[in-house]
Amino acid sequence: MFVQGNDVTGMKRTEDALRESEQRLRIAQDAGGVGTFELREDGMLAVSPEFCRLWGVEPRPLVPLEELVTLIHPADRPSLPTLQPGRVPAEGLGYVEYRILRPGSGPGSGPGTGEVRWIARRAQAITHAGLQGEGVVTRVLGACYDITDRKCAEEALRELNATLEQRVADRTADRDRMWRLSTDIMLVARFDGIITAVNPAWTALLGWQEGELLGTVFLDYVHPEDREATGAEAGRLESGLTTMRFENRYRHKDGSYRWISWTAVPDDRFIHAVGRDVTARKESEAALRRAEEQLRQAQKMEAVGQLTGGVAHDFNNLLQALSSCLTMIGRRTAEPRVAPLLEAGMQAVDRGSKLVQQLMGFARRDSLRPEPIDLRDRVLGMAGLLERALRADIRVETRFAPDLRPIEVDPTQFELALINMAVNARDAMPQGGSLTIAAENATLRSGDPTGLEGEFVRLSVGDTGTGMPPEVIAKAFDPFFTTKEVGKGSGLGLAQVYGLARQAGGTVWIDSRPGQGTTVTLLLRASAQAPRVTAPPARIAIPRRDAARVLMVEDDPVVASSVSAALEDAGWIVLRATTADEALPVLAGGERIDLLFSDVVMPGRLSGIDLCREAIALRPGLPVVLTTGYSEDVARTEGIRVLPKPYRIDGLLQALDEALAGATPSAEIA
Repeated sequence: MFVQGNDVTGMKRTEDALRESEQRLRIAQDAGGVGTFELREDGMLAVSPEFCRLWGVEPRPLVPLEELVTLIHPADRPSLPTLQPGRVPAEGLGYVEYRILRPGSGPGSGPGTGEVRWIARRAQAITHAGLQGEGVVTRVLGACYDITDRKCAEEALRELNATLEQRVADRTADRDRMWRLSTDIMLVARFDGIITAVNPAWTALLGWQEGELLGTVFLDYVHPEDREATGAEAGRLESGLTTMRFENRYRHKDGSYRWISWTAVPDDRFIHAVGRDVTARKESEAALRRAEEQLRQAQKMEAVGQLTGGVAHDFNNLLQALSSCLTMIGRRTAEPRVAPLLEAGMQAVDRGSKLVQQLMGFARRDSLRPEPIDLRDRVLGMAGLLERALRADIRVETRFAPDLRPIEVDPTQFELALINMAVNARDAMPQGGSLTIAAENATLRSGDPTGLEGEFVRLSVGDTGTGMPPEVIAKAFDPFFTTKEVGKGSGLGLAQVYGLARQAGGTVWIDSRPGQGTTVTLLLRASAQAPRVTAPPARIAIPRRDAARVLMVEDDPVVASSVSAALEDAGWIVLRATTADEALPVLAGGERIDLLFSDVVMPGRLSGIDLCREAIALRPGLPVVLTTGYSEDVARTEGIRVLPKPYRIDGLLQALDEALAGATPSAEIA
């Protein structure tokens, strides 16, 4: 046996070193994003895994060259030296850059449909000597890597460099345009006040041409009252301080003044200032101060109105008791000499009732019945009333816009307000004069000093009388305030006018000076509806139902006693309760009740309207009549009969009979 051994230790070490070197190379390529390839003679590319990742193809050791060519961006293919097996392109290999379209992943995707990436490629041909001694290309080795981020950065840099000069030019042009086109006035002046430059806005805002201003002192154009403060501010600028907001008045070429708000900064030699016209804001602030004063006055009137409304409510109950007692006395006596006294008493009750209505109107607690009316027709229809209210030495003039809008007010309260204003004008013209009634449409925008917005009708009543000083104007709308002699005025005329204006969604004010007459102006909200003409329903005479049982709920003992006595005299059986809480158990019981008659305003947790709901729930179909000095409209919206206080006994009996019979309420009652 013959055995031969060779020492391969060195070879093994070399192989291990080679494997380690190749491993380090693969790690370096992967870390650096470098993909390697080898173009073989058969047209296949032997590629690394990183190469496949860069191109977005399925990882595999061999990739056909044609497959990769289809991924190159169509715009880059014509200029790209394409690799071909067995030869070197005329342009050579070396370094090239091109775009690829990585394969897409969605529906309809395929080669050349994915994202665009920039690739850099380096390649080198491997040759050997041919038969003729020439170099024959056997394979091509190369590497490629992604340069998309670098190309994007280069493109951004090119765009930045391309537009930098244009931006500088645009900025300079913008600055020039701002100087020429700004609506704010711009000024450059020396610290001694000499103007060295102004922009064209000075002409538009203040009327001065540039040539008229240059070389003059800016203090010469400042309002005399503002010059001292302006000079002090210029001193602050000279000391290096900045002016953020300084306001003064500058003279227009026509002699008027405009408010200017300045921002100014100094440099070593000049003051650079920009001024904005704030005249409108200043005027708005002044109007706001006036509006705040009007608001304080309105709040005072509101407080007085609350007190007045409470007093009027109690007074209504007293009048009701008096009216009921007078009626009872008249029914229980046949003495002829008593009848005139009773009639005088009832007339006094009626006068008191009208006084209460005026108080309620001022307090805005009266239950008005607003409806669309034609102001012109209504005023002209009052010609007879105005003639009786005025004297022969007073001439009445009317001026109405031809397209006057309808207004929505209580017609009775409107006529009363006009009569009150006419009477005041008459008393202010003891030697005669003229009374002018004018009306026109008015559209108020947001921010109006009155605080109102929308469509209105402006009604003014002016006289040529003695006029009023400011201290009288300030109190003119206060209830019971009067400058007339005792017995010649109640002090409620203008208070009622004020109440009407507020209830009509508007306002009222007085313009007057001693010796120059007085004008009272009302803003009344316009109505979107046309005035309607309705005939009052005919009064229905219904016989009274004797022995009917009525549950009367009234908290005032005097009113309850007098009214229940009158009802009993008329044949009614009266059950009494002082509050809704007392009445509910009676309604829930089994006792027969034919009708419920209740006051609206009562002490306790339930009002008369609440009681009405509970009563109908307990006894469906039960007739109900409510009575109140106000809040009638609240009840009417629910279809409940309402009898205004103070009422006469005849009116009460009429209302109860109609309710019991299910008839339509009479006009005087409803």
